[in-house]
Amino acid sequence: MTETIPTRRLLPLLPAHTGGRSALTCRYRCGNACLHEPTNPSDNAYFGDVVTRALSRRSVLRAGAVVALAGLAAPALDRQSAVAAPGRAGAPPAPGLRYTPVEPNTADAVHTPGGYLQQVVVRWGDPLFPDAPAFDPMNQTGAAQARQFGYNNDFLGLLPLGGDDHLLCVNHEYTTEEMMLPGYDPASPTLEQVEVGWAAHGLSVVAVTGEHQGKRSGGLDVVVGHPLNRRFVTSPTLTAEDGTSSAFELSGPVAGTELVRTGADPAGTTVHGTLNNCAGGLTPWGTWLSGEENFDQYFANRSAVTEPLAAASLARFGVPSGASERKWERYDPRFDLAQEPHEPNRFGWIVEVDPYDATSTPRKRTAMGRFKHEGANVALDRGNRVVAYMGDDARFEYIYKFVSRDAYRAGDDAHNATLLDNGTLYVARFQGDSPGEIDGKGTLPTDGEFDGTGEWVALVTSSDGVATSHVPGLTGVEALVYAREAADLAGATKMDRPEDVDVSPKTGVMYAALTNNTARTFAQVDEPNPRAFNKFGQVLELAHVNGDATGSAFVWRLLLVCGDPEDPSTYFGGYDKSEVSPISCPDNLAFDKYGNLWVSTDGAGSSIGFNDALHGVAVDGTRRGEVRTFLTVPLGAETCGPIVTDERVMVAVQHPGEADGASFENRVSHWPDGGNSLPRPSVVTVWRADGKKIGHA
Repeated sequence: MTETIPTRRLLPLLPAHTGGRSALTCRYRCGNACLHEPTNPSDNAYFGDVVTRALSRRSVLRAGAVVALAGLAAPALDRQSAVAAPGRAGAPPAPGLRYTPVEPNTADAVHTPGGYLQQVVVRWGDPLFPDAPAFDPMNQTGAAQARQFGYNNDFLGLLPLGGDDHLLCVNHEYTTEEMMLPGYDPASPTLEQVEVGWAAHGLSVVAVTGEHQGKRSGGLDVVVGHPLNRRFVTSPTLTAEDGTSSAFELSGPVAGTELVRTGADPAGTTVHGTLNNCAGGLTPWGTWLSGEENFDQYFANRSAVTEPLAAASLARFGVPSGASERKWERYDPRFDLAQEPHEPNRFGWIVEVDPYDATSTPRKRTAMGRFKHEGANVALDRGNRVVAYMGDDARFEYIYKFVSRDAYRAGDDAHNATLLDNGTLYVARFQGDSPGEIDGKGTLPTDGEFDGTGEWVALVTSSDGVATSHVPGLTGVEALVYAREAADLAGATKMDRPEDVDVSPKTGVMYAALTNNTARTFAQVDEPNPRAFNKFGQVLELAHVNGDATGSAFVWRLLLVCGDPEDPSTYFGGYDKSEVSPISCPDNLAFDKYGNLWVSTDGAGSSIGFNDALHGVAVDGTRRGEVRTFLTVPLGAETCGPIVTDERVMVAVQHPGEADGASFENRVSHWPDGGNSLPRPSVVTVWRADGKKIGHA
């Protein structure tokens, strides 16, 4: 059937929503979390309340850190080298960042620097299997969507297959049915519409090749029907023998326990689907980690749960007391807590997928804790033990790390498959070193930067299926299922929406994107979160004492305090603010081989009035803190999942056209197909037209 729906273009800039996104995005992505009061009820002291009594301890710790980290990653955090000189006139940018920055804009297009080319690799609805129908927006079904590329791509991972062939690993975070489906009535969705949503969530593994693009190109083509192509969907009614599955295995100490048993799964070991998968990471052993984030919004009838700890946890996550937004509970009883009170406990985990094995079942790694996972990124310590860093993406929530009990063994797949089931989960506690100087307005302390020390506090240790709690009052299993409550009891520091947390492969320094927190008041500011009513976010860097990533002590500082450079509350690592690009709401992080940090944004349109973007940031040298915009995404879209190599930069363009008032019939964006077409979340690759390396002169 030919699509003939007329369309009407809205104004590109719409009224700002509280959390930095459009109201439509907040509604479907996170269940309007930013419209509610923050749900962390703990009375953990803000830093301003405890700094004085900790000063002597921090002085000793800092002195030890500076000495112990000499020659390793930590001189990057030694105050003597912290403040970069202003950018020198005529000095070239850092290697890897030598391109002409893209100007801020509100265009319905992907803009890249001069001399760069781009290609859409795969779009929502593109076929992945030979039997998949071509995308027809007027005739969508769950069965068709389960064989096509899913909606709202977020994390991207690229794994080698040999030559210029790769496996592209993609999270499909959430669906916006009003924009996807013709005639959608939010109050009364049909079963067919719900099935499209079930199938459009989840994960995709897609083989791509550059074989037909030419030697100087960074373009990639989907290999339809490749034996490793897979779709992971939410409902078992949509599975197929060849490549489409809904089964996920619970592994680790929580598997099989009472808190994850349901009527449909009395053994408590198998979950159908993965929900709201945001960022992620790739492991040294060739697997893919995906984070389940805002899973709460899919469930209904929290009021039916009366057990105190469970009820408090559901309220903390924001599970609706009545009907859910999408009304899935009408068609599958597991989304109704009155019928299946334990089903939400089966979501909110880190999922590990083996993309190289088309017969494998993904595993939800319960030893890594349950919260609103932005993702997980893995590094190896000196002894090859695994250290995975994770953010809990909500206002006043925490930063975590997981340290494996055992060491990674190259080539030993059976051993490496157990690494994330055995180890210790920690939460971060930060302390600043400028007592009484944090005014909530972004004013720098007298020492010239926001910095301090901290410690990782152990919550629970998992070993061979047994979880041992380090938090009085909670069992080990409870400390994993209710990790937020365990972190409360451990005195963790409340942060400004911790999103992606990643580690520099060059220095071992950890970076965390703190997206924003407009709910933080002047009474609640602290040195790692120094601004009240924070619309713009910040980027934090952290190094471990003695370079020991498995240890508990660290030093930290803020690299960026984001926003318009003309805003006096912003800070760019000490760099001259007149020479940087504006950046707001940092979200996903990546590194190039030179150690430059690449930051994608989510919410810049509502906070500083420009489309979201991908920025390259120098983290050391005389240009430390310089922000250079590499690309901008279309109207209403978010920049996700950056991959940066010498050959190409890849991004996931999520929710193009998702602005207040937008719908299937009333379209704000027509990217990527143009004309009057439906906007389609897509993966884009960018490369230099001359075939030379990204970011080189």
